[in-house]
Amino acid sequence: MNWQALKIMTLIFLVCVSSTKASEKLDDANSLKALPDYLGYAALNNAQLKAKFEHWKAALEQVPQAKALDDPKFTYGYFIKEVETRVGPQRHKLGIMQMFPWFGKLEARTDIASAQATVAHKQYEATKIKLFQQVKDTFYEYVYLKQATEIAEENLELLKHFEEVARIKYETDTATHPDIIRAQVELAKLEDVLRSLKELRQPTVTKFNAILNRTPMSQLPWPQKPTLFRIDIARSKLIELIIANNPELQGLNGEIEVAKGRVELAKKKFFPDVGVGLDWIQTDDASSAGVRDSGKDPLILMFSMNIPLWHNSYKAAELQAKANVSKSVHQKTEVENKTISRAVKILYDYEDSQRKTDLYGNTLVPKAEELLQASETAYKTGKVDFLSLIDAQRMLLKYQLDYHRAMTTNQQKLAELEMLAGVELQ
Repeated sequence: MNWQALKIMTLIFLVCVSSTKASEKLDDANSLKALPDYLGYAALNNAQLKAKFEHWKAALEQVPQAKALDDPKFTYGYFIKEVETRVGPQRHKLGIMQMFPWFGKLEARTDIASAQATVAHKQYEATKIKLFQQVKDTFYEYVYLKQATEIAEENLELLKHFEEVARIKYETDTATHPDIIRAQVELAKLEDVLRSLKELRQPTVTKFNAILNRTPMSQLPWPQKPTLFRIDIARSKLIELIIANNPELQGLNGEIEVAKGRVELAKKKFFPDVGVGLDWIQTDDASSAGVRDSGKDPLILMFSMNIPLWHNSYKAAELQAKANVSKSVHQKTEVENKTISRAVKILYDYEDSQRKTDLYGNTLVPKAEELLQASETAYKTGKVDFLSLIDAQRMLLKYQLDYHRAMTTNQQKLAELEMLAGVELQ
């Protein structure tokens, strides 16, 4: 992508930001409910993303600087002791000189700056998709915290009901006092779990505020339950997407182009830069009358060039630049290998959490609910003891939490896959 296109994209982005300037000024916590709300807020306010955007803008402004010639040099000379010539004494000398790089040097410098701007753009894109992954990860964790709190509250009410059942049976001499004590112990344990879940809300919100660049102790409402997405993607297809779209890898491609440009620029050091200038000398009238061209100011056309004399130094610079190309290529290969390996492992985790979601949602949770109902009926009729009822309640609580944890993990792993692929997979 050339620098003009990048600059146009920058301007479009600035227009979009300015159009939403009013929303930035609002501490619109009440509007932060659904996942798109959080993503939009983070895109506009996250400090790291803003820093990367400014870095990209700065890199764009380097391109016109690379295309420009060096400033012309102006010289002035004053003859302390006048030089007497046939046409008159010389008093002042003024000159101007413009240096022109050898053919291809400006183009090489411009290509390097343009490639650096592309790298900065890809770094900005990489930061953005990593930010979105962080937002999604924290959002789904916040959703899980809400669901876990609600499940704990529901089970707490259920245990209170079981305690009441045990108390009624005790009063009718069909249960023992230890049943009531067991119920109270379970109530105390679950109340502690519920208290921990409620106290965890503030650290989660504080983490979210850091990502959103909000005041640390600002409050956030409970999020809306998101729509869950499922994908079915082959590993080979995922690898293709990573190689084609991953911004970090694309940024490393840009680094390779920068290194290649430096090789071309190093080769140009073997050729001289040429200067063209003009000198003007002020000359007074000759002291003798009748001198031809008396007082005529001479104009001098000037040429200059540097002499590329230290060839060993220039050759070393070229070899250094070529070594940097190889280094960049190897670095890109290493990052690509690690990214693909990580993606394949995350895809496994995603598919595994998907299987667990189906297992808990379709089998274990419904069976645990059925077992709990049957155990309560059997306890009331004296067919099972109170421990069996408590075990059934514990099992239901565990499976309910495991079900929502599997769903949360599933969506978090999907967000990681999208970050590595550089595109939405939904």
